[in-house]
Amino acid sequence: MLLYKQIPVVGWQRELAGAVRDPSVLMQALGLEGRGVNTDATRQFRLLVPHSYVARMKHGDWNDPLLRQVLPLDDELQMVEGFNHDPVGDQHALVADGVLHKYHGRVLLVTTGACAVHCRYCFRRHFPYSESNPVKGEWEGALAYIRANPDVCEVILSGGDPLTLADERLALFFKQLNGISHVKRVRFHTRLPVVLPSRIDAGFLQMLATIRQQVVMVIHANHAQELAADDVRHALAALHSAGVTLLNQAVLLRGVNDSVQAQVALSEALFAERVLPYYLHVLDRVAGAAHFEVAETEAIRMVDDMRQQLPGFLVPKLVREVAGENAKTPLF
Repeated sequence: MLLYKQIPVVGWQRELAGAVRDPSVLMQALGLEGRGVNTDATRQFRLLVPHSYVARMKHGDWNDPLLRQVLPLDDELQMVEGFNHDPVGDQHALVADGVLHKYHGRVLLVTTGACAVHCRYCFRRHFPYSESNPVKGEWEGALAYIRANPDVCEVILSGGDPLTLADERLALFFKQLNGISHVKRVRFHTRLPVVLPSRIDAGFLQMLATIRQQVVMVIHANHAQELAADDVRHALAALHSAGVTLLNQAVLLRGVNDSVQAQVALSEALFAERVLPYYLHVLDRVAGAAHFEVAETEAIRMVDDMRQQLPGFLVPKLVREVAGENAKTPLF
C-alpha cells in the first residue's frame, strides 16, 4: 500500500500540468509562428517547458539562448558517430532499482523520469526510467543498498528531476534515510528552482527542515538570462536562508553559452544569488544532441579567458564525464 496515495495538488503542480507541450503554442507565444519545428524530433523527445520559463525568452528571437535549449530541431535526427543512448555509462553502474554507484562514497538515485523542462541536450533522454525507478518499490531496494554500504556518506537525488516528486514522497524517503547514520550529506540535482521556481514553496522548505543530513542543491543554469526573474531570485534566497548549500553546474552548449562573455555573465549572476559555480560540463555525447557540441580545445581556451576576468572561485571546473572512470575528468 502506498503511503502517499492521496496527495493534494498544490500550485506548482498545477503550473507544471499547464506547461507548454505543443510547439505551435510556443512559437505563437514568442511571435515565431512562421518558423517550423521538426515534428519527428518532438515525437522522439517531446517538448515540455513551463510558461514562467517561456516568459524569460526574447520575443521574436529565434536564437534566444533559452529557446534553443528546449526547441526540437532537424539536427536532432542526424546520426553522428560517437553519439549514443548511454554516453556516461549509467546502465553499467546500476546496482539496484534506480541506484547508480559510480564514485567512491556516494550513490545517485534516479528518483523519477519526470522533469519540469525537456532540455534537448539531456544525457538521459534515452534512459529506461520505467525499468529503473526506486519509487515503485517505495525506496526499499535503494535504502537497503545504502544501509549495506557504510562507505556511502552522500546520497544524490537526480532523475529526471527529484523535485517533481511531491513533498510527501520526499518526506517518506528522508524519514527512512535519517536513520542511516553513515549518510552525512544529501545532494539534490535539479532544474526546478530555475525553470519552475514556484516549487520552492513553504511546504518544501518545511520538508527540508526534517532532513538530518547537510543539504546541498546543485541547480542547473546555463545562461544568466535564466536567473533574470524575481521568482527565481526569491526561490534561491529561500533555499539559502534554509541553510542549503547552493552550487551550479552548466553544460557548454553551441549557440547558447559558447562565449566568454556569456560564461562570465553566468558566473556573476549566480554569485549575486549566493550560488557558487561548480562544474562546466562539455557535452555528454548523447544521440540527438551533436549540434550542441563545442570542441574541447575551444572550451579550454574559453575557461582560460574566464580566469583572466574572474576571481578563481567564480571559474567553474571544466569537466567531462567518461563512462567507467571513478571521477569526473578535468579538462583544464
